[in-house]
Amino acid sequence: MIYPIVAYGHPVLKTKGKDIEKGEMDVKTLVDDMFETMYNANGVGLAAPQIGKNLRLFVIDTDPIDEEEDQPKVKQAFINPQILDEEGEEWAFEEGCLSIPNIREDVNRKPNIRIKYFDENWEEHEEEYDGFVARVIQHEYDHIEGILFTDHVSAFKKRILKGKLANISKGKVSADYKMLFPLKK
Repeated sequence: MIYPIVAYGHPVLKTKGKDIEKGEMDVKTLVDDMFETMYNANGVGLAAPQIGKNLRLFVIDTDPIDEEEDQPKVKQAFINPQILDEEGEEWAFEEGCLSIPNIREDVNRKPNIRIKYFDENWEEHEEEYDGFVARVIQHEYDHIEGILFTDHVSAFKKRILKGKLANISKGKVSADYKMLFPLKK
């Protein structure tokens, strides 16, 4: 099932997600639906808040965009993740977001992370990621913490983006996928 993507301005995007209890829902189906929704929107990551669900769950698939051949391709669901460590010298990279179409800005992030999470089979993992994969994970992890990539840009950049962000909230934006707008009349 393909969900509409929740647009900037919806309160669920600024809310910290709730842990999922094993057995409380069919996570395998939800994960499959999230991958299908992400692929439909040509994304490389999608967090549950972006489909209107206040849960600590996100999916990534770095294969479509990973430019470095020596980087591993990662397709994974992360349930109740916890970033344990972030290391290295921050580096800037232009990020975008399915919930904030047509806006891209440089975001500084550390290149190495260690994360603990459950997969869709409720198997626990603790793994390290670096480079582009780490960045995608950090971006999606921010979503379940109620943080958007625009929260990382300077106050000056935020002032420049204010009108565009307000238009997205009102549905005055074009996207190649179905969206749910908080302020559309």
